[in-house]
Amino acid sequence: MKKRNVVIFSAINNWLKHFAYELQCQFLFSVKMVRAVFSRPFYYTETLEQMYNIGIGSLYLIVLTGIFAGQGFALAFSVELADFGAKNYLGRIMAISIIRELGPVLAGLMVAARVAAGITAEIGAMKSSNQIDAMVAFGVDPIKKLAVPRLLALMVMVPALAVVCDVIAIFGGWIIALFIAHVTSTMYWAAVKERLIFGNLFIGILKPVIFSFVIAFVSCFKGFTSEGGTKGVGKATTQSVVVSSITILVVNFFITKVVFSLIKGWL
Repeated sequence: MKKRNVVIFSAINNWLKHFAYELQCQFLFSVKMVRAVFSRPFYYTETLEQMYNIGIGSLYLIVLTGIFAGQGFALAFSVELADFGAKNYLGRIMAISIIRELGPVLAGLMVAARVAAGITAEIGAMKSSNQIDAMVAFGVDPIKKLAVPRLLALMVMVPALAVVCDVIAIFGGWIIALFIAHVTSTMYWAAVKERLIFGNLFIGILKPVIFSFVIAFVSCFKGFTSEGGTKGVGKATTQSVVVSSITILVVNFFITKVVFSLIKGWL
């Protein structure tokens, strides 16, 4: 029994050491990425290409997710509000829940699922085929060339996609409100407009901006540190999606906690 406890303790200790080492490497890599944003040269073409791939390529996914998530939320809320005779508050609740939480988190998770995997796989494949070593040999900074355009593209497109998700989800809630909950359009949109205040909009934009950093840092780091050929790239891709998604959920909680305490007077 004592020997078994020693083995378990040793395994936990090794895992904690590996986690701390990975966290340190991730932090240092993230600092290099942020520092590279402000140094020359600037790769405008690559940045625009990544904006197109991330934004337009993810648009259909965001639209489908937003419309059905909004309808699901509205349907669940309308049933509960009907018990209290408060269906007229459906638009208000939809606006608060979608703008503050559902829209940013769904957009972040969908982009992480689609884009993080692609970024990690692309950079990992370049590393396994020695293309990154060739860049270094020609005097090109691979972080500046590969990571920074993706970071800038994510910083622009993730908030934009979150706004699209908000609009589509609220529109989906209006369909449920009008045809199932029997709430008039005037009442629904008036309640939505009532909650379009600075505090809610600020949180709804701040979250996807921070999520874009999470996705860029994790996916690029996993791509640059992948090892073991194609098998290693596949493993790194899976880890990238999992770590990005979990980190987004964790960061979302802390943003909500901190921001609510700072701007609760504007909510």
